[in-house]
Amino acid sequence: MAAPPSTPSGHLPRVLDEETEQKKDQAAARPSQAPILGNLHQLGQLPHRSLRDLAWRHGPVMQLQLGTVPTVVVSSAEAAREVMKTHDEDCCTRPVSPGMKRLSYGLNNVGFAPYGAYWQAMRKFLMVELFGVRHAKATWHARQHQVEKLMSTLSGLAGEAIALKEHIFRLADGIIGMLGFGDMYNSDKFPHHKNLEHVLEEATHAQASFSAEDYFPNIVGRLVDQITGLTARRERIFKKLDNFFEIIEQHLDPRRVKPHNGDLVDRLIGLWKDKSGTLSITRDHVKGIIFGTFIGGSDMASVTILWAMAELIRKPRLLKKVQNEIRGVVDGNERVRQDDLAKLGYLKMVVKETLRLHPPATMLLPREAMRDIRIGGYDVPAKTWIYVNAWAIGRDPASWPDDPEEFKPERFEASEIDFKGAHFELTPFGAGRRICPALSMSTATVEFTLANLLYSFEWALPEGTAVSMEEEGKLIPLLKTPLVLVPTAYRRPAS
Repeated sequence: MAAPPSTPSGHLPRVLDEETEQKKDQAAARPSQAPILGNLHQLGQLPHRSLRDLAWRHGPVMQLQLGTVPTVVVSSAEAAREVMKTHDEDCCTRPVSPGMKRLSYGLNNVGFAPYGAYWQAMRKFLMVELFGVRHAKATWHARQHQVEKLMSTLSGLAGEAIALKEHIFRLADGIIGMLGFGDMYNSDKFPHHKNLEHVLEEATHAQASFSAEDYFPNIVGRLVDQITGLTARRERIFKKLDNFFEIIEQHLDPRRVKPHNGDLVDRLIGLWKDKSGTLSITRDHVKGIIFGTFIGGSDMASVTILWAMAELIRKPRLLKKVQNEIRGVVDGNERVRQDDLAKLGYLKMVVKETLRLHPPATMLLPREAMRDIRIGGYDVPAKTWIYVNAWAIGRDPASWPDDPEEFKPERFEASEIDFKGAHFELTPFGAGRRICPALSMSTATVEFTLANLLYSFEWALPEGTAVSMEEEGKLIPLLKTPLVLVPTAYRRPAS
């Protein structure tokens, strides 16, 4: 779905109310519109920044017209609370995006499915069968296996300048792949996994690309997407994904030896074959759920790790502080262990601060009002799209008065604010019914991977270089210039 607008605190344009002449002045304060396009031309290449700037002028509950789509953008913690808590039940469905409908096999995944019985049943299934307690051991096995592979790879590259992105994305994809397909994901029986990272990156770019049909859902929008080549590009990506997901056929082979408890695909196939259950799914549902799991689970962890490393390498004092904490806790062991994470308070502050400044989705996926509601005292009619600018809220001086643009993990030392959906100043994973189900799994991956990277290696920039924090990406923010670092093996003091 095309990514939209962003920003902070103040007052905002009210939806025009024909009964009250006094509201006209407030409505007129909203951003000026162009004929036909509405406010689409104002989104720019980085909508979260463009919308933050507009919200500074027009307020934290801002009405826009994106083509034919009435839209509200909220850019303050209080307005976000109204959307994701006060009116959560009234606006927890998703608008239909034609492009994502294709790539997600008919919106058949938890992220993009409209609110209803299917979405509720599927979310419950995933919370039990992928993110649940009884599969925690398998999750940690996958995480430890992939982190160990990464540490081994980096040890072989010690002293060399490496582009960190490809290694981190491969780790995250590997974790999700093992959970989805079991240990075979890393074997010769799974020949496609080496191409998956590239296909998923293409799918993410297509998902964030401007789609005229999203905002002009008629023949004009479809024609524009065909002329720009977006429709054909989506179809190529879909065919690659579909070819990859035919790995399901291997799971249907009765001669295949299943792992204990099976993997996610095994459990989905069991649900598909069980016609007596309350949730009826098809082969396309299985594929759509796998697609959503890979896109959501791997991207969120990867981009957070990369931004954290970029911020730390720019602040040597903070880098040394978190390394000293980790090395003091691990105390001579070869690797950071699962049990060590609970003792790493400063590392957790580093992760929080990274998520505040660099949320993995700058604009939370849009909601659609299912009935008329009021946000910030302003009328929001049914069918309005609602965007929460998580990036702008994380930098709003009203919520973060102490140098909001600066990377300062210490701001969380005496703070109870976390990112689990109860504090609307910090909602990188959303909140309410639509909070990301992979939140706990992704943050554990971030903490465990960062801890091992910072424990096992000293990190430096190649001589004569600097870190560019310029970003790109309309939906998922990435470093525009790849982060290149030189790892050197940490030599533990002799006991």
